[in-house]
Amino acid sequence: MVRKALVVYLMAGAEAPELAEAAVDAGADLVELGFPFSDPLADGPVVRRAAERALASGMRTRACLECLAATRERVGETPLVPMTYAALLEAYGWERFADDARAHGATSLIVADLPAGERPELRRVQLVAPTSTDERLALAAHETDGWLYLVTVTGTTGVRDALSPALGPLVARARAVSDVPLYAGFGISTPAQAAAAAELADGVVVGSAALLAAEEGPGALARFVSSLRAALDA
Repeated sequence: MVRKALVVYLMAGAEAPELAEAAVDAGADLVELGFPFSDPLADGPVVRRAAERALASGMRTRACLECLAATRERVGETPLVPMTYAALLEAYGWERFADDARAHGATSLIVADLPAGERPELRRVQLVAPTSTDERLALAAHETDGWLYLVTVTGTTGVRDALSPALGPLVARARAVSDVPLYAGFGISTPAQAAAAAELADGVVVGSAALLAAEEGPGALARFVSSLRAALDA
């Protein structure tokens, strides 16, 4: 059986390197590290709260890059992908951010509100949603860096009671235009939902539920990630 990828989202901060190490040790294949932004349009209440705490503790771009480097030291060769918004890169400098992120250990980037086709020179993981046209899907798949992020719902991130029924059709449409790996995210909160999503996609991204577990410390996060890994491997 092909191993399904497990991506765990954490927010940059003093605890992030230790949390990331715990997540990787428990079975995460990739860590997505949020760089907080004051107006995160795609983020639900859990991620927003984490971003607000990070900003209040002084996590500006330079501090986030230092957190990225510290996290890289803890997770070895595990892919590490900062996720943020275009305004942060605009303020910092697009090329400067890309160069500094990679110098500090980033494997790629995610810029949540930067559509495919804009700034194609910025290598990044592209996001597509159920509302994306076939043309947009094809463009995003062509430009994406390594894998394509499937947003399973129209709306913000957050814990949900059930897997979105929009995922199946979105996977089918994406596979019709590309053979890049497809990772599903937004609203995947439980081991059962992760397993159901992985039956369709090549991997899953767990954000809000991981942040809630991380609030209880590395041990709680490790137990949660282990439960996800077990469900994916079953």
